[in-house]
Order: sequence, then structure tokens, then C-alpha cells
Amino acid sequence: MIKSMTGFGRCEVTQGARKVTVEMKSVNHRYLDVNIKMPKKLNFFETAIRNELKNYIQRGKVDIFITYEDLTESNVCVKYNKELAAEYMKYLWQMAEDFSLDNDVRVSTLSRYPEVLTMEEQTVDEGELWQFLEKAVRGAAEAFVETRIKEGENIREDLLTKLESMLSGVEFIEHRAPRIITEYKQKLRDKVKELMCDNQVDETRILTEVTLFADKVCVDEELVRLKSHIATTKDNLKEGGSIGRKLDFLAQEMNREANTILSKTTDLETSNRAIELKTEIEKVREQIQNIE
Repeated sequence: MIKSMTGFGRCEVTQGARKVTVEMKSVNHRYLDVNIKMPKKLNFFETAIRNELKNYIQRGKVDIFITYEDLTESNVCVKYNKELAAEYMKYLWQMAEDFSLDNDVRVSTLSRYPEVLTMEEQTVDEGELWQFLEKAVRGAAEAFVETRIKEGENIREDLLTKLESMLSGVEFIEHRAPRIITEYKQKLRDKVKELMCDNQVDETRILTEVTLFADKVCVDEELVRLKSHIATTKDNLKEGGSIGRKLDFLAQEMNREANTILSKTTDLETSNRAIELKTEIEKVREQIQNIE
């Protein structure tokens, strides 16, 4: 099983008058990059959320959006600061005495003095709130992973098809290689005969030239390595796991071998197949960028 790095997940959890919604979406990224947007009152749980997500995600740029609603009627209360009110009254009496004034302060007036009466949000049990939030995070993460797995399976099938096509190209070049030498030998012999006016051809010299040519255009090692890289890539796709980086390295190596084959060949058919190989490898590399 392999996973795509693109995915989406959403989960909404309601508990009494409280509701939390978690949405996740991701795109390709070399490493794991998590960006969380949530209400300030939930910031305390950011580290816990990130640690939880590591159980589900290894790579990708992930954006997470969390909304929280609390419609509980008793979540806000009024707090009376008696000590501060007493301080106000002490100085008001002092002012009345100093300036021979009547102290006509009423309760309604004193209550409007700064910080005498304040509105406070009641504290929420952090453990209880985390259990509530964690349920939504896990639900969204599970849905998110499910979409990644589904997309990953589509990518795997597409890559296996492309690798089979590449293997056919490699086998064509492999079968074509000996014929290139034979054809070059015959062309060389015909050319020498033409120049010597049908006089006896020096087969030893012909053989030497053919040997030098064969050594120059030999791509046996490149073909062996290319076939090995293709087989390793197929094995990794079948085994699954977090294999994106490894496959990207293998694709780079396949491209290197195809470039070498193309630079060595003087045969048109082989050149065309090498170009097709490079095109397929590039398509494979593009798809691999989507794998976690």
C-alpha cells in the first residue's frame, strides 16, 4: 500500500452544546510541513495535535482548519471585585472630606467603575476538551489517509504500467544491440571492397575496426543497471510504505542510464527508443513526486 501526498479529510464532532470541526488538505512537499489555523483558546493543544498527526502523515504540506463553537449558556460569568470597590469608596470618602462635598455615590455608579464588575469566561477542563478535540482530529486524519491511499493505489497502477512499457523499450535495445554490430561490419566490408575495387579485403583490419566500434557503442552495463532499477521500483511499489524519496532516487538513476545509452548509440532505431525511454522516465518522476 502506498499513499499519495494529496488528500482531504473532514470530521465534525458535537457534544452537548459544543461542536468542533476539523478539515485537512495537503499537497506535495519534500518534508512534513503542517500549518494549523484554529481559535486562540485551542492554541494550548497545538503540540498535541502535531504529535497525533505524525501517526498518520510522514510527508506533505498539510493545512488544517479547526473551528470550535460553545453555545453553553453558563460559559460566561460576572465577577465582583470587592477589594477594588472598597478602594474606590475609601478614596471617594477621602475626597468628600477633603473638599467638604457630599458623597452621593450609588451602587449603580460604583458598579461602572473600571474592573469592579468584569465578565469572565469560565475555565474549561483541558483534559475533557482535549478528548473532545482529539476525536475530531483523529476522524479527520483517518478520512484524510483514506483519500491518500485511494489516490496512491491509482498512482501505483499507473506507474506499474509505465514501468512495463519502459521494460519493453529496454528489451528492444538489448535485442537490437548485436544487430548494430553486424550491420556495421557488413557496411564496413562493403565500403572497403568498393574502395579497393573488389581486391581481397583484410578481414583482420575489418575485425579490429568492428571491435573498436563495438566497444564504443556497447551499452550492456547501462541496460543491466536500467533493468535492475526498473525491477527495484516495481518491487517497492508492490511492497508499499513511505517510498517516495527512494523512488525519486531510482528515477534519477534510470534517467542517467537512458542519457548514457542515447549518447553512445549511432543507430536511429535505438536512438528513438532511448528518447521514448527518457520521456517515460520523466512521466514516472512526475508521478513519483506525488508519493509519500
